[in-house]
Amino acid sequence: MKDLNLLVWLTQLGLSVVLPFVGFPLLALWLKNFFALDSWITWIGIALGIVTAVDGFRHSLKTLEKLSRKKDENDPPVSFNDHT
Repeated sequence: MKDLNLLVWLTQLGLSVVLPFVGFPLLALWLKNFFALDSWITWIGIALGIVTAVDGFRHSLKTLEKLSRKKDENDPPVSFNDHT
């Protein structure tokens, strides 16, 4: 069961890194074309995509580390929305 749980988190890692990295630049390109904006919006989208992808990667790795450690009886359960 623990291996399946880690596999689910590995999928979450991929989604939390790839989606922002691809989604924000594509959204910026759409905004640029739809509203006839300059290229600065594309650079903001690329920067937001990189920052959020790195943050998602960092957060997912921390959670995977918590999951792989031995579990104490007093430890709270690990979830993706853990805001600590």
